[in-house]
Amino acid sequence: MLDTLDAAAVRRWCAGGLAALKRHQTEIDQLNVYPVPDGDTGTNLVLTLTSAQQALAMDLDTLPDGEATPHGHALRLMARGALLGARGNSGVILSQILRGFADAAAVVPALRGRELAAALRDATAAAYTAVARPVEGTLLSVVAAAATGAERADSDDLCAVAGAAAGEAAEALARTPEQLPALARAGVVDAGGRGLCLLLDALVEVVTGERPARVAPAPRASASPATAVRETGSDRYAYEVQFLLDAGPEAVDRMRDVLAGLGDSLVIVGDGAGPAPTWNVHVHVNDVGAAIEAGVVAGRPHQISVTRFADQTPPVLAPAARSAVVVAPGAGIAELFGGEGATVVPGNPSTGELLDAIRATGAARVVVLPNDPNTQAVAGAAAKEAHRLGVKVSVVPTRSPVQALAALAVRDSGRRFEDDVIAMAEAAGACRYAEVCYASREALTVAGPCQPGDVLALVDGEVHLIGTDLTDTCAAVVDRMLGGGGELVTLISGADAPAGLVEAISAHVGQHWPFVEVQAYPGGQPRYPLLVGVE
Repeated sequence: MLDTLDAAAVRRWCAGGLAALKRHQTEIDQLNVYPVPDGDTGTNLVLTLTSAQQALAMDLDTLPDGEATPHGHALRLMARGALLGARGNSGVILSQILRGFADAAAVVPALRGRELAAALRDATAAAYTAVARPVEGTLLSVVAAAATGAERADSDDLCAVAGAAAGEAAEALARTPEQLPALARAGVVDAGGRGLCLLLDALVEVVTGERPARVAPAPRASASPATAVRETGSDRYAYEVQFLLDAGPEAVDRMRDVLAGLGDSLVIVGDGAGPAPTWNVHVHVNDVGAAIEAGVVAGRPHQISVTRFADQTPPVLAPAARSAVVVAPGAGIAELFGGEGATVVPGNPSTGELLDAIRATGAARVVVLPNDPNTQAVAGAAAKEAHRLGVKVSVVPTRSPVQALAALAVRDSGRRFEDDVIAMAEAAGACRYAEVCYASREALTVAGPCQPGDVLALVDGEVHLIGTDLTDTCAAVVDRMLGGGGELVTLISGADAPAGLVEAISAHVGQHWPFVEVQAYPGGQPRYPLLVGVE
């Protein structure tokens, strides 16, 4: 049994957590299958923690500037690795949990019970901060419960506090279906929360030497199982001010308030290292002197740059001045995006892979099109990392490849980058999208109950039609979308699309909607025989 969590214990915790996630990877993947077989939370968590373990392979005896304790340095390596390898929403949130934990633990000389509780509370705050719209009944609720359980233990006994945290997290996981109707409808608990519970149980095993005898909890019955649930700037400001700043968090918070009152497009990101971290500050203002003065009051600004928008020459840009990075889930889709001049990243990328693609463009301005709701958080994390390297990145939150095609079609290098991003976002938002696939399990959807093997047509991510014939269901969903208006239909066939599917749907549109143009492409995407876009 351990009294404190040292660097060696951190290494064992990471390895044990990764082993537990690998053992339960398929189980966790299946938890978020509702009802479409796209559940990959278990896979994403395994890949995220694998990157963390690889980072821990570095020499733990070498401390950065002597500022961190050995256990703190190990935790920061683990958190940094998780951030760069984060995949999916759960992976990104987990990386922020580890970062908050590491930041709190790195400065304490010994990590005992009360220090563990404080670190879990900071980890919770970091997780909630990472999510623009926190939702209870998810991984967030589980980490918050773990922190509460650790605090209630009110002890310096590391084993007791770790056990209390893991136990409270397990109980919170069992309550997630009561908080999210979608979980209750599918009869599962939250997948990301389940992964965090395994990681906490691995911590208990490291500090106590015994593996907790715990099984995956069954969800409690729901009372109502059928219930469903940019940096752009404006023309008001004439100058762009950007600088690096060495300052403490409190001073930066005060500066943030001052700069927010001076202009817009305010972005402040920091590396969180040491008592006076380095921050990258960016803002559009009219009063340049006041903006720089705010930085001087807060700390030590350096590498100050000021750009007057009127002095910029918009017509001619260097070939590498701006670029686009697009996530492509299939070979055919990748070829389409490559033909549009975009840098292509395979589906379900990590933060590090997206960051590498951004850097590989050599551009100072990059727009990222994630093409999947689960990849949006990863794209956001990569954008923050790229900003620290001096690359301005904007994420257009495309949820389907058809929206990315619409966005790329309106790109104009003659516009200001910010205006181009707005145009791309508007084009993507104006493109309604549908996905047709087969149900993998029995479930109650907003369109009614479905059985395994049923054909599901999802419009904007929600099940709208349930059928038995693929071609008929595809034609029906196109009719439903065109009923709301449209001039262009884009059809992208998947790897499992039967021969003649796209031709049949194209003929159907030509017969019933003669004034609508149809564009069809082989996409090669998995799981979805057909993707549909209507503009």
